[in-house]
Amino acid sequence: MRSGTRRCRGASLLVVTAAVFTVTGSDTASVPVVGNKRPDLRAVQPESYVETQLFFGTGRHNGAPPVSERQFKKFLGEEITPRFPSGLTLQEAYGQWRDHTGSINSERSYVLILLYPQSSAQYNDVEIEDIRDKYTTLYGLESVGRVDVNVEVDF
Repeated sequence: MRSGTRRCRGASLLVVTAAVFTVTGSDTASVPVVGNKRPDLRAVQPESYVETQLFFGTGRHNGAPPVSERQFKKFLGEEITPRFPSGLTLQEAYGQWRDHTGSINSERSYVLILLYPQSSAQYNDVEIEDIRDKYTTLYGLESVGRVDVNVEVDF
């Protein structure tokens, strides 16, 4: 009788454990085991950020040569990187747009991606507008395109 009682307790514990895993949706097979320890699982803690994309064209009007890669990298180093030292992404692209005369222009361009906390959006807006103004003034261009999107980010 005594062994039956022990057996019953063990079976009950097994049933309860199985029920807990079934109800909670736990899947022990999805967590890799290294040695006898499981790695610490860090919960993703996204923060509210703004993603700004800036579109820098290189084609210029009135026969002026396009902005060279060297000129753009200098502008990046002197005007953009000091304002966003935590990081940025720069992609080379090929763009097309209609200018103030109605002509469609095709040009080599750059897409700059910036991520910054929403709490600093007002400050960064001033910095970004200054970058746009300086680039268009320096190279005699009509505009630098801008897109802002609210995003959740985790690093």
